[in-house]
Amino acid sequence: MWTRPIAAAATALMLLVLPAGAQQASETVAPESGVSTATAPLATAKQYMVAAAHPLAAEAGRAILEKGGSAIDAMVAVQAVLGLVEPQSSGLGGGAFLLYYDASNKRLTTLDGRETAPMAATPKLFLDKDGKPLEFYDAVVGGRSVGTPGTVMLLQEAHNRYGKLDWNTLFDQAMKLATDGFAVSPRLAGLIADQGDGLKTFETPAKYFFDDKGQPLKAGAVLKNPDYAETLRAIADGGADAFYNGPIAEAIVDAVRIVNKNAGVLALDDLRNYRVKERRPVCVDYRARQVCGMGPPSSGAVTIGQILGLVENFDIKGLGKDNPESWRIIGDAQRLAFADRGRYLADTDFVPAPIKGLLDKKYLSERAALLDGDKALPDDKVKAGEPEWDHALLFGRDRAIELPSTTHFVIVDADGNVVSMTSTIENAFGSGLMTKGFLLNNELTDFSFETHDGWVPIANRVEPGKRPRSSMAPTIVMKDGKPLLAIGSPGGSQIIGYVAQALIAYIDWGMDVREIVSMPHLINRFGTYDLEAGTAAEKLQEPLKALGYEVKLGEMTSGLHAIEITGEGLKGSADPRREGVALGK
Repeated sequence: MWTRPIAAAATALMLLVLPAGAQQASETVAPESGVSTATAPLATAKQYMVAAAHPLAAEAGRAILEKGGSAIDAMVAVQAVLGLVEPQSSGLGGGAFLLYYDASNKRLTTLDGRETAPMAATPKLFLDKDGKPLEFYDAVVGGRSVGTPGTVMLLQEAHNRYGKLDWNTLFDQAMKLATDGFAVSPRLAGLIADQGDGLKTFETPAKYFFDDKGQPLKAGAVLKNPDYAETLRAIADGGADAFYNGPIAEAIVDAVRIVNKNAGVLALDDLRNYRVKERRPVCVDYRARQVCGMGPPSSGAVTIGQILGLVENFDIKGLGKDNPESWRIIGDAQRLAFADRGRYLADTDFVPAPIKGLLDKKYLSERAALLDGDKALPDDKVKAGEPEWDHALLFGRDRAIELPSTTHFVIVDADGNVVSMTSTIENAFGSGLMTKGFLLNNELTDFSFETHDGWVPIANRVEPGKRPRSSMAPTIVMKDGKPLLAIGSPGGSQIIGYVAQALIAYIDWGMDVREIVSMPHLINRFGTYDLEAGTAAEKLQEPLKALGYEVKLGEMTSGLHAIEITGEGLKGSADPRREGVALGK
């Protein structure tokens, strides 16, 4: 049975090999629980920096920058290595969102490399023969859940615009690691073991992730992937066209359509016709800064913008980070923003969304009046609002599930260009299908399985060619027209809370990048207040209950990576809950 991904053991923070310049997270102990937690180290640099979820990926990016490459050149190298050493989170078989600051033109832009639904998909894709929604994990495993991958096309499109080094040189480190082998990290080993027999559903990943005796690979095992090296060589020589046409494309389609369980409908034409889309960033003003991110089909920037716009009506700075009243305001602001998200946000190429209305200061001020009390909002008060529309349209409530297996990295190059990129294959190990050395996504399960809420259509329902709604939130904070902070995280729909909390901590509470990626998490999306177990967040458990919240303790494995751009240089940090590092010069 395919199981939900859970956090790897605490040893995931200790890599077998750290590249030169990497720092190990320092251990502290939460006195209330005795549970070990970690504080991230602070990296500093004068010229350039990379913060990524695995030291080998960060090192590959740093090597490109050291050769004079751009942030986009480094992005290609980082993603190529992550797809090898962190295959459970992202890769060639998935999709990505890029937020990019072009220093020469002083311009922000976003590139949408989100997966698309096959043209043969229908709104009934995730309904059983009786018209009822499938159980989530019955839909995930196999070809039914696989969307047209977008990551490779995004890498190529970004490089065509902003690259400096030759494309075919950017995959060298990933190919070397795939050919020579790399040490399985504690986190990867833990996730392979967590998936158990579910990861053995299909022959190729079963042979790759388990030893000759059928046991999951252990930390330290040397893993080689010659098929991945061959695929990268084809892409290096032939560009994205080598992925979307020819033998690689045929192998992807065969894997999706021939699989015995949950065969999908992806076709060669879906790959041939895939296009990356440039979209305008969504920016909101907050405390004399501009917080910018990715608009639909991502809900990240709009929902974070709403949370900040609601919180801005209160003196969060004066209340402080340890005050339950701060977290009442933040938590209920999240709930109200998620209510709007569930009703209104989806791929705007298919359905209009009232983005301007949702972020309107007057609308958010009126919504913030709901937070004026001194207790948790009753559930019947947490409803989608009625923002101003450019025209009339009504959508039903979405119940899509989004799981936390994603990666995020940030890069600043010597010219001041900034990359904030989040990429994913959705669930841990995606659909479980593997071909040509990489896993295929299960991104289509980010659509709503239900097509209607009563008689009202759901905006995020499946449609041919449509991109499923995401919570990925690559973010750049601007001040006086210049980038100040690049940040983002994996974590499914919790990404929004992770990033919003980090921004409030940075802007309102004056915490530095090391502190904002390490601080305990408190998130409330749908009424239950999730608190990160084994951290100082537990001290707020009883106060929040007294305010009327249902509280749940649990692991919250964010992967925040952040770089601050200052007049003196760069400061960066990587979330200590994972294996990442910040490296620079």
